[in-house]
Amino acid sequence: MANIGVIIELDNGRIKEINFGMITLARAKGRELFGFVINADAAAVKDELESYGITQIVAVSLAPDQENNPVVRAKSIIKCIKKFNISTLLGLSTPAGKDLLPRVAAFLEAPLVMDCFSIDLKQNLARTSRHSGKTIATIKIAGDIVLFGVRPKAVEPIEAWVSSQIVQFDGSHIVSEDFRHIKRWVDDKKTEISLAEADVIIAGGRGMKNGDNFSILSKCAEKLNGAVGASRAAVDSGWVPYSMQVGLTGEKVSPRVYIACGISGSIQHFAGMKTSTIIITINTDNNACLMSDCDYFIQADVLEIIPELTKHLEND
Repeated sequence: MANIGVIIELDNGRIKEINFGMITLARAKGRELFGFVINADAAAVKDELESYGITQIVAVSLAPDQENNPVVRAKSIIKCIKKFNISTLLGLSTPAGKDLLPRVAAFLEAPLVMDCFSIDLKQNLARTSRHSGKTIATIKIAGDIVLFGVRPKAVEPIEAWVSSQIVQFDGSHIVSEDFRHIKRWVDDKKTEISLAEADVIIAGGRGMKNGDNFSILSKCAEKLNGAVGASRAAVDSGWVPYSMQVGLTGEKVSPRVYIACGISGSIQHFAGMKTSTIIITINTDNNACLMSDCDYFIQADVLEIIPELTKHLEND
């Protein structure tokens, strides 16, 4: 039986929903799934992990002054891999995953493929986009231990209940001589729902005219229970922080609905949101690239359309 490790991401002690698609992808007959939960109450998340097929919940305990140290986190995962004979490790291609998985791979000298939207774990084949999203690459890796970073929301979560047990792993003795201490985290995100987790994203580009107008998108996103994103042009103009950027050099997202507001739709931007289920474009320019790459479009001024949409949502 193959032992598959899955790094579970949490937010204030709660499991992020984007984990469940990754667990679904990892699950198959003849595999035992180990869910690694770092410095959190494993008992509090046991029911949810059981419902998606995690058989072994590994509660990793780190020293309080080391729990945010990325090197210590990586070393604790490596010790878990060796202790539980893990042959394949999966994590999310989120900012946290992009920090942790490459460190683990580097320490182990093991192969890693990031931003996968499909994985065949029998053959260790992963599919991911390349060349600004113009090409889909199928990559085969080999080794005693292999690692994959899964694109959030790329796989539809499906429940499959099992009985699981909690296993304690004491990592309080793990330290890092080079990377010693994280003083504090600074979060410049303006939306409560992260781009990676959002089912609906409303993103603004150069057509928003200035940073103040992004408040229009925020009001609409609130009614849609969505998140606000931005193009690189809006970020480079200083209107919004980098954490809101969608695209090849920003966040790659897969929401159910992506509303592009005043975004021309360069190849780099399209590469970051092309896997959205439904793409809606609002632009005054009928020749904008996204007009031909979307499911629905409105040729109009976004500064007029979005406030009207928000009013309708408020009245419903």
